[in-house]
Amino acid sequence: MTSHIETLVQQLDGKADESYDARAELIWIGADAIPAVINGLPSLGGFGQLTAIEVFEEVGDPRCGPALIGLLDSDNPTVREWAAMALASLEIDGAIEPLRRAYLACLERATPPDWTEPVGICWALTELGARTPVVPPLTAHLRATAADDAPGWPSAHFTEIINDLADHAQVILYSQFWRVDAGGTYGVSGPGLDWELDWTAPWEHLVEESRTWSLLEASEAPAGDNIFVAPTWIDRTDLHPER
Repeated sequence: MTSHIETLVQQLDGKADESYDARAELIWIGADAIPAVINGLPSLGGFGQLTAIEVFEEVGDPRCGPALIGLLDSDNPTVREWAAMALASLEIDGAIEPLRRAYLACLERATPPDWTEPVGICWALTELGARTPVVPPLTAHLRATAADDAPGWPSAHFTEIINDLADHAQVILYSQFWRVDAGGTYGVSGPGLDWELDWTAPWEHLVEESRTWSLLEASEAPAGDNIFVAPTWIDRTDLHPER
């Protein structure tokens, strides 16, 4: 059985169908497969490691915690991002400080804060209670008036939310739109504005630039009673954390 599991682990790096089948079988085997997946991680490429992270998350075995922490030092930014998010979703003990170091490493590499890796690490720190997003009163109130399971805020309030966040010195990175129909939630294409901020600029400039772009996006955004918007934003302390 052990050799079979080890073979499956190596197949995680194979072609898509082979990798998917190996992933499914390892998840079916469950906790008994986890030690072999951990041991096989160093020999896997980026694709295999990402698939192994999916196995860890599906099985939910906390023994994978140290291995996930180790992947925060990977040369592959997507592996680092997925490892960070898995640490949070699995609520791994001792993950907070390694995640903070991983986020600082993003800043030191000058990775733009709106790229998926730093956004994913911020999300992980927030989920683990190590980061508290700034949610201004109006934004909090408008969220509270939406349905409990709503994927964000009613799109009708998008302009108010943008100005409220900017007035409280928050920088909106991007926004996602969702449609809620008959109990299902579906992604909706937004205006597709692809703005880039100059992250070397003063914070106040970043706030106003993101406000301008977001208001333009709001003017072209999908609308309707069943359309919701979920902006992602950061505070000055996310770009300049205390060291």
